[in-house]
Amino acid sequence: MRQPLTPDTLGPLLEAHGFAPRSFQRIATGKFNDSFFATLDDGREVVLRIAPPDDAGFLFYERRMMAQEPTLHRLLREKTAIPVAEVLAYDDSRRLLDRDFLVLSRLPGTALSDLSVTGDAVNRVLEQVGRHLRQLHDTCRADRYGYLGEHRPMQPQDTWAAAFRVMWDKLVGDIHACGAYDAAEARAVRSALDPHLAAFDRPVPSCLLHMDIWSQNILVDGEATVAGIVDWDRALWGDPEIEFAVLDYCGISEPAFWRGYGRERDTSPRARIRHAFYTLYELQKYIVIRTLRSRRPADALRYKAHALRLLDGLSTEGV
Repeated sequence: MRQPLTPDTLGPLLEAHGFAPRSFQRIATGKFNDSFFATLDDGREVVLRIAPPDDAGFLFYERRMMAQEPTLHRLLREKTAIPVAEVLAYDDSRRLLDRDFLVLSRLPGTALSDLSVTGDAVNRVLEQVGRHLRQLHDTCRADRYGYLGEHRPMQPQDTWAAAFRVMWDKLVGDIHACGAYDAAEARAVRSALDPHLAAFDRPVPSCLLHMDIWSQNILVDGEATVAGIVDWDRALWGDPEIEFAVLDYCGISEPAFWRGYGRERDTSPRARIRHAFYTLYELQKYIVIRTLRSRRPADALRYKAHALRLLDGLSTEGV
């Protein structure tokens, strides 16, 4: 039986880490974790973010992915000027709650998704996001590839091509395991990558990638200044082009973003092949999410049909 998230259960989580909470307010944005603003007795505000229950239904890289956030936030605050919250506490002991949780400093600003901003203001925000991601990709790098965090969903790989092969196979395995791909479909989707692997086999730095930049994860103040980039738990290390595909999918990849990013995209035939598979990587995750978490099988079938149409349209151009 899941523990209810009420002030009676939330208060002890903060008290165990030296905070004296006075009140809680649920944060409406966010689709994965349960998050609350907590006002403390001394007037400060913090964010309490609670991971889903262990039986919520996960993609391979989502299970206990909160574990990597303290290290990532520390790195980002030390190495970049990106506005990122300080992690004040991380608890995976399960002593007080049957889930992991974080306590973070509260950043100023409001989620872009909750603001009625248009035109020039949106462009200013997107340009800043572009600058932040350029700094992220240029500054935070590693010597191996894949999901390298403490949640350890895969073995780190020596090349990006090898890492993406593992990631692709694991994602297809998740879709098969939830019943959305039958065995023949899973084999076909896995093997669809094989004739195109040469497009991924190139020197590319292992950059830190946020992988979930969309309007709910961009905090903006009253002057259309980006005050925070939040929800780093899906981060991975690899090819920035996979981040670009997520930005395309989430409506962030507008001209203003690219002005801020300050670098042109590769539009070669091989880059188009990579983009197709990166888009499919993003798209196919919703087959699992709609099947296991949202319990919306009709939506899962629509995502599946879309993914299979895209796969059918792929050619070996440029390989």
